[in-house]
Amino acid sequence: MGSYKESGKQDTEVRLPRATRVKNKTPASVQITAEQILRESHERQEAEIRAPKQSITDSTELADYRLRERKKFEDLIRRERRNIQAWVRYAKWEESQMDFNRARSVFERALDVDYRNHMLWLKYTEMEMKNKFVNHARNVWDCAVTSLPRIDQLWYKYIHMEEMLGNVAGARQVFERWMQWQPDQQGWLSFIKFELRYNEIDRARAIYERFVQCHPKVGSWIRFAKFEMKNGEIARARNCYERAADILSGDEEVERLFVEFAEFEEKCKETDRARCIYKFALDNIPKGQAEGVYKKFVAFEKQYGDMGGIDDAIVGKRRFQYEDEVRKNPLNYDNWFDYIRLEESVGIKERVREAYERAIANVPVAEEKRYWQRYVYLWINYAMYEELEAQDMDRARKVYRECVKLIPHEEFSFAKIWLLAAQFELRQLNLNGARQMLGNAIGRAPKDKIFKKYIEIELQLGNIDRCRKLYKKYVEWSPDNCYAWTKFAELERSLCETDRARSIYKLAIAQPTLDMPELLWKAYIDFEISEGEYEDARALYETLLDRTKHLMVWISNAKFEATAMEDSGASDMPEAEVQALLYEKKKLCLRHARHK
Repeated sequence: MGSYKESGKQDTEVRLPRATRVKNKTPASVQITAEQILRESHERQEAEIRAPKQSITDSTELADYRLRERKKFEDLIRRERRNIQAWVRYAKWEESQMDFNRARSVFERALDVDYRNHMLWLKYTEMEMKNKFVNHARNVWDCAVTSLPRIDQLWYKYIHMEEMLGNVAGARQVFERWMQWQPDQQGWLSFIKFELRYNEIDRARAIYERFVQCHPKVGSWIRFAKFEMKNGEIARARNCYERAADILSGDEEVERLFVEFAEFEEKCKETDRARCIYKFALDNIPKGQAEGVYKKFVAFEKQYGDMGGIDDAIVGKRRFQYEDEVRKNPLNYDNWFDYIRLEESVGIKERVREAYERAIANVPVAEEKRYWQRYVYLWINYAMYEELEAQDMDRARKVYRECVKLIPHEEFSFAKIWLLAAQFELRQLNLNGARQMLGNAIGRAPKDKIFKKYIEIELQLGNIDRCRKLYKKYVEWSPDNCYAWTKFAELERSLCETDRARSIYKLAIAQPTLDMPELLWKAYIDFEISEGEYEDARALYETLLDRTKHLMVWISNAKFEATAMEDSGASDMPEAEVQALLYEKKKLCLRHARHK
């Protein structure tokens, strides 16, 4: 029994691990990171998984190896038939096995899948050329350029191969085949450079003739002419420019052609020919395309001629163009402005006046202000020219008066022309004339600008009675104009005419309609406050609050009362009474705001 109990106790007791003590707690000299542990583990697993190297010892094993690899490639291209890279890798593998027939077969099968992929043709020919199968490569190139004649890279590679092999005749023949497809300019230029490399000048000239027929552009003819010039054929180069000028007369870049032609003649010391070319270009090129020709012509004349000739030529040409434009649309006043500026730059008074007279004779048909705005500026510029440039004051005065007569003031008017005419008379020290002009303006076409300017002039002259009369007319013409009433009252106040100013303010606020009543009432109240009439100001506030219940009026009234109490000796009152009065005013404002 004792042994049984002891054995049962041993079976059921839990044995805990004995705690180990670390004897050396110093850090290791080489620290191992978690990344290093994972990398070593991964490398160890790859080493275990990696297949062992296979060494081939006889032809049977080599055949088996090739069979397995071919099967892999065949399975791959069967799954991914359109994967061109898979076909290329297959063909390169066959090439590495020196089985060129099979490699060719792979390329042929790939071309059956997608013959439009020019990279396949390039890889195919690269293999043939690398292994020195020249005839095979030539056959592939022929098929490539026949199948894809618009791919320039194929033609370039084909020609490069023939030229590297020294087969110049073959390369020329390939070029000829290519030119039948009429490629872009670069293809033709490559053919020409090819012939020039072998010093075939006549052949290059013949190719240039075909080139300008295929691409009849300005740049093509200029290249042709420069080619002849480089080879010393002056007559041939001139013939190229002349033919181009006849053929490309309506081309957008014809300006460049004429400039190059003139510079060519200039290099040949034919200045008369160059001048004739410039003049011919200016006579035949549209205005918008002739700016470059003008600049070149001016530079040419500065170097070889006199400025008088070039100025006359340019002005004559531009005058002709402006005449054509104003004849087509005489009511386009912008063209007239340009024409007049041209004549003013020349400086002939008779021509300038003639241009102005012809321009102002084209009166707008419709009596609408928007049609007359540009037209009136013609008159203004005309008068300014006569005054400042021609120094003819009688003509300037006549121009202003004729313009005033012509404008239909019953329909609309222009304050600017009235004011300019009056200012002109003032510059001539003709005060009566200026007053007459401004008086007519007020009588026929009153405007705010005219009243303000007239009053300003009279005020500077110190004519107070005239200013009062003008202000009276101003407020009679526009009784709702708060600006006029305010300025009228300010004038009287500046003269210490307090009663007059107060009467004006009373008349103003009595008007039935006002454009900005808040400004007028504020000015009136400020006037009374500045005069110390607090009772009158308080009465104005009461009257204003009867007309409007606006919150800002209540706030302004409260501020006024607070200020008035301080100024009227309310500071002697007990503080409690002052605060009570202010509190009552604030309550009124708050009650009104709550009501709103």
